[in-house]
Amino acid sequence: MEKITEQSSHYDSLEKMTVRDILEGINQEDQNVPKAVSKAIPIIESFINKVVDRMKNGGRLFYLGAGTSGRLGILDASEIPPTYGAPYDWVIGIMAGGDSAIRKAVEGAEDDFDGGWRDLQAFQIDSLDSVVGIAASGTTPYVVGALKKAQENNILTACITCNPDSPVTKVSDFPIVAVVGPEFVTGSTRMKSGTAQKLILNMISSACMIRLGRVKGNKMVDMRLANAKLIDRGTRMIMEETHWDYDKAKDLLLKLGSVREVLNSKEINDKK
Repeated sequence: MEKITEQSSHYDSLEKMTVRDILEGINQEDQNVPKAVSKAIPIIESFINKVVDRMKNGGRLFYLGAGTSGRLGILDASEIPPTYGAPYDWVIGIMAGGDSAIRKAVEGAEDDFDGGWRDLQAFQIDSLDSVVGIAASGTTPYVVGALKKAQENNILTACITCNPDSPVTKVSDFPIVAVVGPEFVTGSTRMKSGTAQKLILNMISSACMIRLGRVKGNKMVDMRLANAKLIDRGTRMIMEETHWDYDKAKDLLLKLGSVREVLNSKEINDKK
């Protein structure tokens, strides 16, 4: 059976299109993505509830993929520490071929059925951890093999794919499937499929961090003050809560190191 992600585009003669026609065609196809993702929300919810329970007891969340899928996992995982002030080992992204494959493809890495599990073993993965295999096609051996071994070792598994009933869904406790249809450029799954994967990863990591207490109200109170923009954002968060002037809020933020520490500080409590 032909994979949906490999089916011929609904558009043809792309090289004869004007730039406006290309852009409008891509945009029209992209509008199908949120609808496809919304249908997967119930299973995403169930998976997140399981992950949060495990992470509260010391478990970690792993993303595993190859090519675009692997890069998206690494992107999402790498943004958790600065955004939420979480430890670097809470969410870990791994891709076929290692870090060098982030920029340049490593030939044959995604076809190594044992490679994904071998890479997970380097982190002493255990039954408190959870693994999300990311594979638009749903057939990537690197991902399928890792999830199969994870299940055999009582590790919680999920997949993010765009092909229903694909091999990766058979080795996932929570198969997350977003059927976005054929790509604008036939088979170019970095397009709609990649967008769907990114949206789902946003949901998983954001919901987990919120449920783990890394957000207060709607603010990233644990974010790391890594640059001037984030210091300014944190300062304004404090000003909103306290009605202090900018300089006072900034000085205390820099002294204590995070918005949460300021909001929990003696200075705030005395003010109350």
